[in-house]
Amino acid sequence: MRPKNLEKEEAIRTIALQIIAEEGLENLSMQKLAKAANVSPRTIYIKYENKEDLLIKLFIEEVLGAYEKAVLEKFTPDMDFTKGVKKLWQNTFQYLKNNRHSFVLLQYGKSSPLLNKAFQQANIQQGHFFAPIHQFLELNAAKGIIKIFPQDVYRALLFSPVLDLVKEYFDYQERPKQIITEKIVSECCDAVIKGILK
Repeated sequence: MRPKNLEKEEAIRTIALQIIAEEGLENLSMQKLAKAANVSPRTIYIKYENKEDLLIKLFIEEVLGAYEKAVLEKFTPDMDFTKGVKKLWQNTFQYLKNNRHSFVLLQYGKSSPLLNKAFQQANIQQGHFFAPIHQFLELNAAKGIIKIFPQDVYRALLFSPVLDLVKEYFDYQERPKQIITEKIVSECCDAVIKGILK
Protein backbone atom coordinates (compact mmCIF):
# COMPACT_ATOMS: atom_id res chain seq x y z
CA MET A 1 0.00 0.00 0.00
CA ARG A 2 1.33 3.45 -0.93
CA PRO A 3 2.14 5.94 1.87
CA LYS A 4 -0.70 8.28 0.81
CA ASN A 5 -3.19 5.38 1.05
CA LEU A 6 -1.84 4.48 4.50
CA GLU A 7 -2.32 8.11 5.60
CA LYS A 8 -5.91 8.07 4.32
CA GLU A 9 -6.62 4.78 6.08
CA GLU A 10 -5.14 6.10 9.35
CA ALA A 11 -7.19 9.30 9.02
CA ILE A 12 -10.38 7.29 8.43
CA ARG A 13 -9.75 5.15 11.54
CA THR A 14 -8.78 8.14 13.70
CA ILE A 15 -11.81 10.19 12.68
CA ALA A 16 -14.15 7.19 13.11
CA LEU A 17 -12.86 6.76 16.68
CA GLN A 18 -13.24 10.50 17.30
CA ILE A 19 -16.87 10.46 16.13
CA ILE A 20 -17.54 7.38 18.31
CA ALA A 21 -15.99 9.04 21.39
CA GLU A 22 -17.61 12.46 20.93
CA GLU A 23 -20.99 11.67 19.38
CA GLY A 24 -21.59 8.01 20.13
CA LEU A 25 -21.55 4.94 17.95
CA GLU A 26 -25.10 5.49 16.73
CA ASN A 27 -24.02 8.78 15.08
CA LEU A 28 -21.24 7.21 13.03
CA SER A 29 -22.22 6.80 9.39
CA MET A 30 -20.06 6.11 6.38
CA GLN A 31 -21.22 9.38 4.75
CA LYS A 32 -20.38 11.44 7.84
CA LEU A 33 -17.04 9.67 8.15
CA ALA A 34 -16.15 10.31 4.49
CA LYS A 35 -16.99 14.01 4.83
CA ALA A 36 -15.02 14.42 8.09
CA ALA A 37 -12.01 12.53 6.69
CA ASN A 38 -12.18 14.58 3.47
CA VAL A 39 -12.38 11.48 1.27
CA SER A 40 -15.06 10.11 -1.00
CA PRO A 41 -17.39 7.43 0.40
CA ARG A 42 -15.99 5.15 -2.34
CA THR A 43 -12.53 5.39 -0.72
CA ILE A 44 -13.97 4.06 2.55
CA TYR A 45 -15.87 1.26 0.82
CA ILE A 46 -12.65 0.06 -0.85
CA LYS A 47 -11.30 -0.87 2.60
CA TYR A 48 -14.53 -1.57 4.52
CA GLU A 49 -17.62 -3.38 3.23
CA ASN A 50 -19.98 -1.44 5.47
CA LYS A 51 -20.26 0.16 8.91
CA GLU A 52 -20.27 -3.24 10.65
CA ASP A 53 -17.05 -4.26 8.88
CA LEU A 54 -15.45 -0.96 9.92
CA LEU A 55 -16.53 -1.52 13.53
CA ILE A 56 -15.23 -5.10 13.56
CA LYS A 57 -11.83 -3.97 12.26
CA LEU A 58 -11.70 -1.09 14.77
CA PHE A 59 -12.70 -3.53 17.51
CA ILE A 60 -9.88 -5.92 16.55
CA GLU A 61 -7.30 -3.13 16.50
CA GLU A 62 -8.52 -1.03 19.44
CA VAL A 63 -10.00 -3.59 21.84
CA LEU A 64 -8.47 -6.96 21.04
CA GLY A 65 -5.03 -5.39 20.69
CA ALA A 66 -4.33 -2.22 22.66
CA TYR A 67 -6.90 -2.86 25.40
CA GLU A 68 -5.70 -6.38 26.15
CA LYS A 69 -2.07 -5.20 26.22
CA ALA A 70 -2.91 -2.32 28.59
CA VAL A 71 -4.98 -4.46 30.97
CA LEU A 72 -2.26 -7.12 31.23
CA GLU A 73 0.60 -4.66 31.84
CA LYS A 74 2.71 -5.82 34.83
CA PHE A 75 0.24 -8.66 35.50
CA THR A 76 1.24 -12.34 35.71
CA PRO A 77 -0.95 -15.42 36.28
CA ASP A 78 1.04 -16.41 39.39
CA MET A 79 0.38 -13.14 41.26
CA ASP A 80 -1.27 -13.11 44.67
CA PHE A 81 -5.04 -13.06 44.04
CA THR A 82 -5.74 -9.71 45.70
CA LYS A 83 -2.74 -7.99 44.11
CA GLY A 84 -3.58 -9.50 40.72
CA VAL A 85 -7.20 -8.35 40.71
CA LYS A 86 -6.18 -4.88 41.92
CA LYS A 87 -3.61 -4.62 39.11
CA LEU A 88 -6.21 -5.69 36.51
CA TRP A 89 -8.75 -3.15 37.83
CA GLN A 90 -6.19 -0.31 37.94
CA ASN A 91 -5.02 -1.07 34.42
CA THR A 92 -8.58 -1.37 33.09
CA PHE A 93 -9.78 1.84 34.70
CA GLN A 94 -6.73 3.87 33.63
CA TYR A 95 -6.81 2.65 30.05
CA LEU A 96 -10.55 3.07 29.48
CA LYS A 97 -10.88 6.46 31.15
CA ASN A 98 -8.16 7.71 28.79
CA ASN A 99 -9.56 5.90 25.72
CA ARG A 100 -13.27 6.60 25.60
CA HIS A 101 -13.57 5.30 22.03
CA SER A 102 -12.28 1.88 23.14
CA PHE A 103 -14.77 1.89 25.99
CA VAL A 104 -17.66 2.70 23.63
CA LEU A 105 -16.58 -0.08 21.24
CA LEU A 106 -16.24 -2.51 24.15
CA GLN A 107 -19.73 -1.67 25.44
CA TYR A 108 -21.18 -2.03 21.95
CA GLY A 109 -19.36 -5.33 21.48
CA LYS A 110 -20.88 -6.74 24.67
CA SER A 111 -24.43 -6.03 23.52
CA SER A 112 -24.14 -7.02 19.86
CA PRO A 113 -22.71 -9.81 17.67
CA LEU A 114 -19.65 -7.59 17.08
CA LEU A 115 -17.48 -9.36 19.67
CA ASN A 116 -18.09 -12.84 18.23
CA LYS A 117 -17.55 -11.61 14.67
CA ALA A 118 -14.30 -9.91 15.69
CA PHE A 119 -13.13 -13.11 17.42
CA GLN A 120 -13.92 -15.11 14.26
CA GLN A 121 -12.15 -12.64 11.98
CA ALA A 122 -9.08 -12.53 14.25
CA ASN A 123 -9.27 -16.35 14.64
CA ILE A 124 -9.42 -16.13 18.45
CA GLN A 125 -10.67 -19.25 20.22
CA GLN A 126 -12.63 -19.28 23.49
CA GLY A 127 -10.23 -18.62 26.36
CA HIS A 128 -7.41 -17.19 24.21
CA PHE A 129 -8.42 -13.56 24.70
CA PHE A 130 -6.95 -12.50 28.06
CA ALA A 131 -5.52 -16.03 28.47
CA PRO A 132 -3.27 -14.98 31.43
CA ILE A 133 -6.40 -13.96 33.36
CA HIS A 134 -8.00 -17.36 32.68
CA GLN A 135 -4.81 -19.04 33.97
CA PHE A 136 -4.76 -16.74 37.03
CA LEU A 137 -8.35 -17.66 37.95
CA GLU A 138 -7.79 -21.39 37.33
CA LEU A 139 -4.66 -21.37 39.54
CA ASN A 140 -6.46 -19.60 42.38
CA ALA A 141 -9.49 -21.88 42.12
CA ALA A 142 -7.23 -24.98 42.15
CA LYS A 143 -5.46 -23.68 45.29
CA GLY A 144 -8.83 -23.20 46.99
CA ILE A 145 -8.32 -19.44 47.35
CA ILE A 146 -11.45 -18.46 45.45
CA LYS A 147 -14.91 -19.94 45.02
CA ILE A 148 -15.28 -22.15 41.97
CA PHE A 149 -17.32 -20.71 39.10
CA PRO A 150 -17.23 -21.04 35.30
CA GLN A 151 -14.89 -18.53 33.57
CA ASP A 152 -17.81 -16.47 32.24
CA VAL A 153 -19.16 -16.08 35.79
CA TYR A 154 -15.73 -14.96 37.05
CA ARG A 155 -15.61 -12.42 34.24
CA ALA A 156 -19.04 -11.05 35.19
CA LEU A 157 -18.23 -10.92 38.91
CA LEU A 158 -14.78 -9.41 38.56
CA PHE A 159 -14.93 -7.14 35.53
CA SER A 160 -18.52 -5.96 35.00
CA PRO A 161 -18.28 -3.71 38.10
CA VAL A 162 -15.16 -1.91 36.88
CA LEU A 163 -16.74 -1.36 33.45
CA ASP A 164 -19.83 0.08 35.14
CA LEU A 165 -17.55 2.39 37.17
CA VAL A 166 -15.90 3.60 33.96
CA LYS A 167 -19.37 4.34 32.54
CA GLU A 168 -20.21 6.33 35.67
CA TYR A 169 -16.87 8.13 35.37
CA PHE A 170 -17.82 9.37 31.89
CA ASP A 171 -21.36 10.25 33.02
CA TYR A 172 -19.95 12.32 35.90
CA GLN A 173 -17.62 14.28 33.61
CA GLU A 174 -20.67 16.32 32.66
CA ARG A 175 -21.70 16.98 36.26
CA PRO A 176 -20.28 19.48 38.75
CA LYS A 177 -18.30 16.89 40.74
CA GLN A 178 -16.55 13.67 39.72
CA ILE A 179 -17.37 10.94 42.24
CA ILE A 180 -15.54 8.08 40.49
CA THR A 181 -12.01 8.50 41.80
CA GLU A 182 -9.14 6.04 41.99
CA LYS A 183 -9.85 5.72 45.73
CA ILE A 184 -13.49 4.75 45.05
CA VAL A 185 -12.40 2.28 42.36
CA SER A 186 -9.91 0.71 44.79
CA GLU A 187 -12.54 0.39 47.55
CA CYS A 188 -15.01 -1.18 45.13
CA CYS A 189 -12.30 -3.60 44.00
CA ASP A 190 -11.73 -4.63 47.64
CA ALA A 191 -15.46 -5.32 48.04
CA VAL A 192 -15.52 -7.51 44.90
CA ILE A 193 -12.41 -9.43 46.03
CA LYS A 194 -13.97 -10.17 49.43
CA GLY A 195 -17.05 -11.59 47.72
CA ILE A 196 -15.12 -14.11 45.64
CA LEU A 197 -12.56 -15.28 48.23
CA LYS A 198 -13.29 -18.60 49.97
